Amino acid sequence: MTENMVERLLPVQNEIGETPIWVVKEQALYWIDYERHTVYRYDPTTGEYQTFEVARAITGLYPRAIGGWITATKTGIAFWEQHTNEFTFIVDPEADTPKVCCNDAVIDRQGRFLVGTMNEQDFNAPDGSLYRLDTNGSLHRFDSGFAVCNGMGLSLDGRTLYLTDMFHQQILAYDYDLATGNISHQRPFVRVPEETGAPDGLIVDSEDFIWSAHWGGWRITRYDPAGKIEREIRLPVANVTCLGFGGADLDEIYVTTAWSELSQQERKEQPLAGDLFRVKTDIKGLPESEFLG
Repeated sequence: MTENMVERLLPVQNEIGETPIWVVKEQALYWIDYERHTVYRYDPTTGEYQTFEVARAITGLYPRAIGGWITATKTGIAFWEQHTNEFTFIVDPEADTPKVCCNDAVIDRQGRFLVGTMNEQDFNAPDGSLYRLDTNGSLHRFDSGFAVCNGMGLSLDGRTLYLTDMFHQQILAYDYDLATGNISHQRPFVRVPEETGAPDGLIVDSEDFIWSAHWGGWRITRYDPAGKIEREIRLPVANVTCLGFGGADLDEIYVTTAWSELSQQERKEQPLAGDLFRVKTDIKGLPESEFLG
């Protein structure tokens, strides 16, 4: 794949765009700009998008099976109903550590919600943890020590969890117990060289390969299940934040970006920073799992 396969789709200029989620039953894409407290909805049949200004700083947005959304926010986990624009608070995993907040998340095949945390005042501090919210509302902490716990995904069989330890420059792998939701056997999956940026958002495709967005790295990378780079796709912006499959055949990758932390000169050099991009691929993604609570 080459740069000419990358399309700047929408000039949204997100400060920090994140978590592009394709909703199959709507055939629409949702994503967030968490610094601006905004949720976006894009309809590819019309080419138009809507925005929802929300009361909480959402860091991750994921569908519920009964309708609505479960969200990770800077003040904890909450349900969000877009039609009323109301939040229902569930729990703050880091209520006793005010510098630490929720970040990225994923829903497993059994409908449980896994969410990571980060020290939002010091990204290099190893204060991030990994939590699991079960469908009955119980919360479990099962690992810690991350310098921004970021993008996550599960293998096709659901038995391997991939987790991005962003500013430790690595993606980790765990054995994942389908019955209990517990993890074991932490191991390095990929070490990311600093010159290619820090690993950020993550997804797994229908061939069991792992895709990672690179903050400060101008690219997205596809790794095979052994951690070998299969391809890299360059983008015209440095801060590539997250990615998700979408489209009628789930063969398009939607990519969010950011202009946050760019200097004025860098923003002049990167006028598309913060926009939404789309990449047409020869690979298909997987439908998003839904939270069953």
